Amino acid sequence: MNDIIVSIFILTYNQEQFIAQTIESILMQKAKFNYQLVIGEDCSTDATRIICEEYANQYSQKIKLLPVLEGNIGLIANYMRTIKECDGKYIAICDGDDYWIDECKLQKQVGFLDNNPDFSIVYTGVKRLFLNGDCIEKDNLETKSITNFEDLILDNHIPSVTALFKNRQNQDNELPDWILNFSYGDWPTYLWTIKNGDKIQFLKDVTAVYRMEVGVSAQIRKINSDLVKVNLAILEAMAIDGSFSHKKESVSASIKTKKLELITSLNREKKYCKAFRQYLNSIGRNGDRYKITKLYLYSIYRSFKKPNTV
Repeated sequence: MNDIIVSIFILTYNQEQFIAQTIESILMQKAKFNYQLVIGEDCSTDATRIICEEYANQYSQKIKLLPVLEGNIGLIANYMRTIKECDGKYIAICDGDDYWIDECKLQKQVGFLDNNPDFSIVYTGVKRLFLNGDCIEKDNLETKSITNFEDLILDNHIPSVTALFKNRQNQDNELPDWILNFSYGDWPTYLWTIKNGDKIQFLKDVTAVYRMEVGVSAQIRKINSDLVKVNLAILEAMAIDGSFSHKKESVSASIKTKKLELITSLNREKKYCKAFRQYLNSIGRNGDRYKITKLYLYSIYRSFKKPNTV
């Protein structure tokens, strides 16, 4: 399918209450180019597979539903097998519990990347939908319009449901296998995409809705120290990957930052013994002992302060 401009890859498992809305929100796109939906359904135990099959039969020229699995393989393995099936020049992500609300989302983003070859990723504003029904637009007042590898490696500021990025799997090497060791793949995929210097553009348009408090990543984010540990492990894997060797300084700087962030997170969660061990590990490998000790003690102090009440 070399005429495909955008591949939208959807990961879904046991999302029968959401998946139809997800697919419909993509099919409503008004685009002057061909796009495909690549659906990685991970052996759901509910009606998710049946719903996907109904759409795939109805829109056989537009939807590529990956073959049924013998058993559930998990989110990240499903991520890797699905992204490899994307044929388009560009890739967009829309998980099976999220959805798009701008029918011109793809047209705007493709237009930008086509006209700005030094950019490899473009993302937009997003609304966050909570379990209580509140749908709140994320505040973007401090969001920079243009960022790069050095910004992204410090923090993943890209809501995956809004992203469009160049499909470089066939131009360069395949995505690194070490991604399979982690709980999610979007952040390392973005970093891998722009590792050779391309930039990231933020568009203020609000194009999608991200469901909070559901899914695997939501479970990880409930405990901030767990999220920091995963991000730190991703960075450490990146540090020994030869394809990132020219970004060694940026990767090392982010690793140091994440280690300090882990100390503060553990103290905030009152896991003082683990925080102390991380503190000892950090001062043993870092020359700035005064700064680390000051941060460590301050984070303990902050952990005893009562949160502000409204």
